[in-house]
Amino acid sequence: MTTVDDLLSAARARLDRPDPERAAAMVAACAILVDTRPGWQREQEGELPGALLIERNHLEWRLDPTSDARIAAATDHDVTWIVFCSQGYSSSLAAASLQDIGLRNATDLDGGYQAWRTAFGPGA
Repeated sequence: MTTVDDLLSAARARLDRPDPERAAAMVAACAILVDTRPGWQREQEGELPGALLIERNHLEWRLDPTSDARIAAATDHDVTWIVFCSQGYSSSLAAASLQDIGLRNATDLDGGYQAWRTAFGPGA
């Protein structure tokens, strides 16, 4: 039997998860931050300026460059996507799913929005 903790460990074993400082440097070098939190959570916790807002249930369709529902930034499989949730759990599973569809540079923000807020302050 596989548990959610097993899935999380397997996902994280293949991700190069940047901390907030390295993620900010990656964004400066053209990586794209994607906030996968639901609207109610963004409203409660705050938003990260400049991050794309794509809730988890739409993520693969919006970022897959072969999808009819893709966003304009989903130009090819080499885009570097850094997805994040509140604390970096569901985003690890999401990033692994993105890698499964060929987005080899997909990863997630270690510690999620909470780590970013701790590192840079709210709304930063």
